[in-house]
Amino acid sequence: MNNFQYKNPTNIIFGKDTIAKLAEEIPADAKVLMLYGGGSIKKNGIYDQVKTALKDIEHFEFGGIPANPEYAVLLEALKVIKDKEITYLLAVGGGSVIDGTKFLAAAGVFEGDTPWDILTNKKPTLQAMPFGTVLTLPATGSEMNSGAVITRAETKEKLAMGGAGLFPAFSILDPQVITSIPRRQLVNGITDAFTHVLEQYMTYPAGALLQDRFAESIMQTLLEVAPKVLEDPSDYDAASNFMWSCTMALNGLIQKGVPTDWAVHAMGHELTALFGIDHARTLAIIAPSHYQYNFESKKEKLAQYAERIWNVTEGSLEDKAYAAIEKTESFFNDMGIDTKLSKYTNEFEGTAEIIANRFTERGWLGLGEHQSLKPEDVETIVHMAY
Repeated sequence: MNNFQYKNPTNIIFGKDTIAKLAEEIPADAKVLMLYGGGSIKKNGIYDQVKTALKDIEHFEFGGIPANPEYAVLLEALKVIKDKEITYLLAVGGGSVIDGTKFLAAAGVFEGDTPWDILTNKKPTLQAMPFGTVLTLPATGSEMNSGAVITRAETKEKLAMGGAGLFPAFSILDPQVITSIPRRQLVNGITDAFTHVLEQYMTYPAGALLQDRFAESIMQTLLEVAPKVLEDPSDYDAASNFMWSCTMALNGLIQKGVPTDWAVHAMGHELTALFGIDHARTLAIIAPSHYQYNFESKKEKLAQYAERIWNVTEGSLEDKAYAAIEKTESFFNDMGIDTKLSKYTNEFEGTAEIIANRFTERGWLGLGEHQSLKPEDVETIVHMAY
């Protein structure tokens, strides 16, 4: 096991009817900006619950943060923060709203030339405005980590940011919120969380026995509750296990002491930026090809995953490893996710070359757990995913 440090300061408030506790977490003298997405929270009752909880706290609203938090929209919110002298941010939404709020928390105190520099200069954000979250869509784990990804439509870029200053002060997780989530978004959430675990697990054996089993337990739980959640989102036991699995998948715990990959995300982000494909679905497009291309370096963990997650007990190590890839792709397909880029766009020719060129221009010359994947390897992997 590798050396590591682990600290997660986010206060998790989990369970039924916990949105009512919101006012207890925000300073009474705060001037709050409540941020949300397309307005679904006004239809499912979450908006009213939040407004009731904030009734004695001065607050303003900014809605319309899109599914991939768009830089231009966030600049509009930043103007509100400056004009209203906001002192506290509250994200009410899923990963996109929370990611956008993290960017705003950083931008609110940023002293550089342009807020986009926060994403391009690759420096960790250590100071930011305080913020909390009310999670409405389990998927990304952004409610308990310090990372975010922001999209810029004009340049078709999707870049990541992070740093110790971007942990939410608190996050409220009420599993009852998933009752009104459309099936497509539930499928995306399951896929996103499952792939988050794979990015931290599907590398090579590092002697981290407990971390492996933490990761495996999250995947096993997602596989067990996925059919129940999709059939009946009001099943509270299934919903609560689903929500907590998504949070645990990316709160930093399972990546400590082990090598991690994240090349699937790097390539997937480009597909979202270029074609607007749902983030989770880009991961399902890239992951099978990525594992096939890197089979030799990943086969030991693939075989372990096959045995422990998919109960594949017969055949050679290579046989089990190949079965793991097939079963993972089938899992995505069975939930209704296509795993080939050509199913999403007719304009996929040249995509691999575009992505490889972008990585070269950014200096991303070594991806994956071994930092060995060059832009030309990326080009091949994306080609395989056509």
